[in-house]
Amino acid sequence: MATKRDYYEVLEVPRSATAEEIKKAYRKKAIQYHPDKNPGDEEAEEKFKEAAEAFEVLSDQNKRARYDQFGHAGVGGAASGGGFGGGMSMDDIFSQFGDIFGGHFGGFGGFGGFGSSQRGKRVNRGSDLRVKVKLSLKEILNGVEKKIKVKKYVSCSHCDGNGSENGTSQTTCSTCHGTGVVTRVTNTILGQMQTSSTCPTCNGEGKTISSKCAHCNGEGIVREEELISIRIPAGVAEGMQLSMSGKGNAARRGGVNGDLLIVIEEAQDPNLIRDQNDVIYNLFLSFPTAALGGTVEVPTIDGIAKVKIEPGTQPGKVLRLRNKGLPSVNGYGRGDELINVNVYVPESLTDKERKQLEEMNKSASFVPSASARKSVFNKFKKMFD
Repeated sequence: MATKRDYYEVLEVPRSATAEEIKKAYRKKAIQYHPDKNPGDEEAEEKFKEAAEAFEVLSDQNKRARYDQFGHAGVGGAASGGGFGGGMSMDDIFSQFGDIFGGHFGGFGGFGGFGSSQRGKRVNRGSDLRVKVKLSLKEILNGVEKKIKVKKYVSCSHCDGNGSENGTSQTTCSTCHGTGVVTRVTNTILGQMQTSSTCPTCNGEGKTISSKCAHCNGEGIVREEELISIRIPAGVAEGMQLSMSGKGNAARRGGVNGDLLIVIEEAQDPNLIRDQNDVIYNLFLSFPTAALGGTVEVPTIDGIAKVKIEPGTQPGKVLRLRNKGLPSVNGYGRGDELINVNVYVPESLTDKERKQLEEMNKSASFVPSASARKSVFNKFKKMFD
């Protein structure tokens, strides 16, 4: 699959562009690559869709913020396998963004074809669905495929989604003659004024039903449970939202399905704490191990690692395991595991242990030197600066 271009580059606007500047830039691109101006030009059609995809993201404040932070993966590109432009038809683009050009999209420039009066027909769109998916650190490390059951509206199988009873069909609306809009001409002191509005008979669909389907009551959709397979990319984080185009609710009597929005939840790990792409582990050493050194085992996301403890290791020392953290969602490297060293002090001692410690305490080596005290002081000072 071809690499998506940067959305700001597509619309030729800076990252600091205002909403109005983005809207103007999209209108310019849409006019330039409009299918009616470039009949039969597949490259122009792809650029037209590409511009619509960029505008769909950058014109939405929340989507734009996710895109600025995570790139295409933050707005569903990695999970949906296609994104907006590749998954929607020309009808979808015109139905969503036609208002930018005043009324229905085809009203500008006097173009034919896509700009004809038929463009005024309203295309139904199903609503989006939102689900939460809880992941462990190991699943976030490698990426995972989840299968979930979702209750949603799907196309009615008895009428093939058009809402008509078996053996009947939809008929062209007699009021708007299938255009979905009605046009009125009124005389004013400035001359004739023409206005267009959604057809009240068919609600802009261009067709009417004489006999409704008994299973869906003419809606063309029924509520069912569907098993959906979701591919979660590696490196996602708590609160990130991915999307699957067309996996939401089906639209009434045909049209465009809504999207499935997947909100990531992170299950708390019993041993590790996540800090962006790094993970933190609090290691507790016994006093003899800290003093004498040795080898200890520590948990990592993908197993157990052995760590060498140098003799005389002090509490507060941080050990680092390179590339044992989480990958970036954009694929730029992997974080580390940071091991905070703590020395465990037993709360109770046997008489024998107490006597041994008392003897050890008489040794000069167990009295911290001035340089050691200064080092500890500086560490605490940095914590509160």
